[in-house]
Amino acid sequence: MTPVGTEPELADRVLGGWLGRIAGNMLGKPVEQGDQWTRDRIDRYLRQAAALPLTDYLPEPVGEDPGLELRPEWRQCVRGRIHGSCRDDDVDYAILGLDLLETHGFGFSTEQVGDLWLLRLPYLQTFTAERAAYRNLANGLKPPLTATYENPYQEWIGALIRADIYGWTCPGAPARAAALARRDAVLSHTGNGVYGAMWAAALIAAAFTAETVRQAVDQALAVVPAGSRLARTVRRVVSLHDTRLPWEDTLTTVAEETAGLGWIHTVPNAAVLTAGLLYGDGDFTRTITLTVRGGLDTDSNGATAGSVVGVLTGADAIPEQWKDPLEDTVRSAVFGFDGARISELARRTVRLAQTAP
Repeated sequence: MTPVGTEPELADRVLGGWLGRIAGNMLGKPVEQGDQWTRDRIDRYLRQAAALPLTDYLPEPVGEDPGLELRPEWRQCVRGRIHGSCRDDDVDYAILGLDLLETHGFGFSTEQVGDLWLLRLPYLQTFTAERAAYRNLANGLKPPLTATYENPYQEWIGALIRADIYGWTCPGAPARAAALARRDAVLSHTGNGVYGAMWAAALIAAAFTAETVRQAVDQALAVVPAGSRLARTVRRVVSLHDTRLPWEDTLTTVAEETAGLGWIHTVPNAAVLTAGLLYGDGDFTRTITLTVRGGLDTDSNGATAGSVVGVLTGADAIPEQWKDPLEDTVRSAVFGFDGARISELARRTVRLAQTAP
């Protein structure tokens, strides 16, 4: 039984994590193309639509600026058009992780993660490192070779987006959450790609008991190697925030220091995510909107930021404009889960958290 508060409190926090992940993902999805949708371009779009400060899902396009075309999925995930969540890999992996723990328990192996991918997840709904690992699995390779053979994406953000379930089911136990996330991550990632997953799982687990988001960030840093580029970059954002440097200047500084890694690499995205969390300071709307406005992998970062702050505040405290359009329904490519109720996924997650050894 989890030591984190009462059962109703745990249920509210876990549901907050699920709702936050889905809402943050939906917010960032229309501008998920970091080489095109820079911070300046996102804010230009928002200014054109008179939507700054951003307090809701992205508005529909206004005008026909050739540099501001949203992704094709925008019609299902801008304000006024949302009826349940869109399908997205950032949510699929949370669902797949839930199925993994229900099927194999907390003693699951990396091989069992791969087996479940082949069973439940369509190949064309995987991307970058996950697609390379999936191909390697289908060709008969075993971990850890699945992560390294013909896989140039080993330190990209894919493992980080798979980590939430381990945080949700290890409330107040960031080291344990990180260990579970690592066992999953090494199927497809190495180095900072694995550290990012461990860090994200620890952030979410810590958010159940931390009094502030800063405390959660500090606790999460303790689970990854201090000399890793991920840890150094997160500490850099923390130090800039401590000097009261404006959010925009912090991101500009760290973007210069991580230049060349690409918009899907774990390290620059961890910087955007850390800045969103710290400058959002526990406010749900401010956290996810700052994170998405930070650019790079906007839907993945929005999803993880939403998960952290959703756990920190609980579902009841998430403003209605983020929850109501989701209609308690999630679309998913994971076999057997399309159309699932978000509340039911959260209930099943709570049951796992309560039965964890």
